[in-house]
Amino acid sequence: MSKLSIVVPVYYNEDTLMDLYEDMRAKILGKLGDYEIIFVDDGSGDRSWEVMNDIQKLDGNVRLVKLSRNFGEHAALLAGLSVCTGDCAVTKQADLQEDSTLITEMYERWKQGNKVVLAIRRSRDESKVKVFFANMYYSLVRKFVNKNMPVGGCDCYLIDRKVIEVLERLDEKNSSLTLQVLWAGFKTDMVYFDRKDREKGVSRWTFAKKFKLVLDSMMSFSYMPIRLMTYVGLIFDIVAVILFISVLVEYFTSGTPIAGWPSLMCVVLCSSGLILLMMGVLGEYVWRTLDAARTRPPFIIDEVQEGKDSPGKELR
Repeated sequence: MSKLSIVVPVYYNEDTLMDLYEDMRAKILGKLGDYEIIFVDDGSGDRSWEVMNDIQKLDGNVRLVKLSRNFGEHAALLAGLSVCTGDCAVTKQADLQEDSTLITEMYERWKQGNKVVLAIRRSRDESKVKVFFANMYYSLVRKFVNKNMPVGGCDCYLIDRKVIEVLERLDEKNSSLTLQVLWAGFKTDMVYFDRKDREKGVSRWTFAKKFKLVLDSMMSFSYMPIRLMTYVGLIFDIVAVILFISVLVEYFTSGTPIAGWPSLMCVVLCSSGLILLMMGVLGEYVWRTLDAARTRPPFIIDEVQEGKDSPGKELR
């Protein structure tokens, strides 16, 4: 019989964790057969760890992983995948915005031979501003990074043990785990759901984290930023030559004097800003290269608590 691992990254989710477990127990756990739930505490500063312990007392198939500090959702998911023992694993958000029945749908699609099953948002019961910027991000990803990114994007996915092994070998930081799954290219299927608005707790998905995700997605999987710098430089060169020729023609044909200080300052300020912007883009690539060269682990596991019914997995 196959075994399913459910990996749940936790970051300041004390208000929703017990509700999440109760929802899964009521709707799906009795139908899964052999399963394990892995809660990964990503450096939460609230009572999330205590609530996770309470859940483990209720279910011997629950395993708890505590990271030494906050490493981000990407690292927390990798940590959970590194200790899971299932034949496949599904990621689950702790904010109650996706129905737990999605897990059984994805599990059935996996049994049909798919190595990856994506949960695609059919609709979002959220503010129009959030929906607009989310759709903009996924449009950019489809256009410049990976054309296989679903239109609605995906919050969770199920992956086969082979895909898990690939992700562990990649061992990338400053990246997008979803794009790594798509990049791997295994046979993929999709299920659709309606994303609910958050009812409990406060989202920690800040603008800074969203902006970093955009940078990581573009710079880890696309040459677009570097190629764009080349195009912008070429355009400015062409415009500069045209302006230079037009100034000379006007000077020799009509005697119009060449404007001095204002035009010079405009050119200097514009070109200086452009140069600094390009240096910033190059700096992002240099930083990512340095971060990868140092071979620091993407996460550090501080503690693993096995459930009474969990076989456990030896950590590397």
